[in-house]
Amino acid sequence: MSDPTLLLREDLRDFAGYASARRACGRGDVWLNANESAIANASDAAGALRRYPEPQPAALVRALADLYDVPTACVLACRGSDEAIDLLVRAFCAPGRDAIAIAPPVFGMYAVSARLHGARVVEVPARDDGETFTVDLSVLAQVARARGVRLAFLCSPGNPTGEVLDRDAVIAFARALAGQAVVVVDEAYIEYADVPSLAARVLDTPNLVVLRTLSKAHALAGARIGCAIADPRIVASLARCQAPYPISASSCAAALDALAPPARLRSRQAAADVRVERNRLRSALTTLQCVRQVLRSDANFLLVRFHDAQLAWERLIDAGIVVRDMRTDPRLQDALRITVGSPEQNARLLEALG
Repeated sequence: MSDPTLLLREDLRDFAGYASARRACGRGDVWLNANESAIANASDAAGALRRYPEPQPAALVRALADLYDVPTACVLACRGSDEAIDLLVRAFCAPGRDAIAIAPPVFGMYAVSARLHGARVVEVPARDDGETFTVDLSVLAQVARARGVRLAFLCSPGNPTGEVLDRDAVIAFARALAGQAVVVVDEAYIEYADVPSLAARVLDTPNLVVLRTLSKAHALAGARIGCAIADPRIVASLARCQAPYPISASSCAAALDALAPPARLRSRQAAADVRVERNRLRSALTTLQCVRQVLRSDANFLLVRFHDAQLAWERLIDAGIVVRDMRTDPRLQDALRITVGSPEQNARLLEALG
């Protein structure tokens, strides 16, 4: 397999990044190297918050590696998946020259990060087969090779579409682009799907990066904890491009609590409950006269197409229910994305639409 760091921007291959004070703090017990306050804030009883956190908190990295069953060297902790997306674009795409590839309709941050960075966005639209959207990976590979793509972003389960990509096809796609592009698979919603993660495949597919997050199934959206799982050489390269202290001490503590064995068990059960409620909600929505179609979903949401999406939107807003309006996408002008709520919340939603 080729060295994936050869795909880095040429000007970043020898880039050392910022050497933070905490990264090289040594073994001393009197730390006077980071210009921190010597006196704790009155609200900080333990005095811990006057210190900068570890750039990559070792306990958190170990917990994430255990959760996703990969070596610690393959994990880069990030401020949610969004930071990982931004780091990947900055590290692999030279502004004004390189491109990313996406298969819309898909999560908007891939294109946003690329455009903010001055990278081109190459689109190969997914095929609408009436029940779900299908990404044609063979066509995407052909286009990526022809258009100078350095990053190909895939989302599985898709957002906002909810479909899971075929694992073997994704690995074949990554290997077809070895030496030319890094393939990024965003698995933000994988806990709600009845399929295993691709995280372990980074060990035999060096140009594969898998994104995971604690925001969804682990209910820590406010803590902003995610990670990139990749070949250790990619992880080290991304770390050099990262801000000095990406993970706050309080967010790290919340994540470690959430990844303790009892909490992990509760999260697995909660995800299983969402799958049951998702199927019940989908069945109920399909019986409503205002609904034209409910796409099959392996995530914690449903993409719903309406005969009159504006009327459905207004009914929900009037009932105090906020959903995601997808009508700015030209292929989803009749669609709203609805997160699977609690049984009580879903009952309110159905009553408002019915």
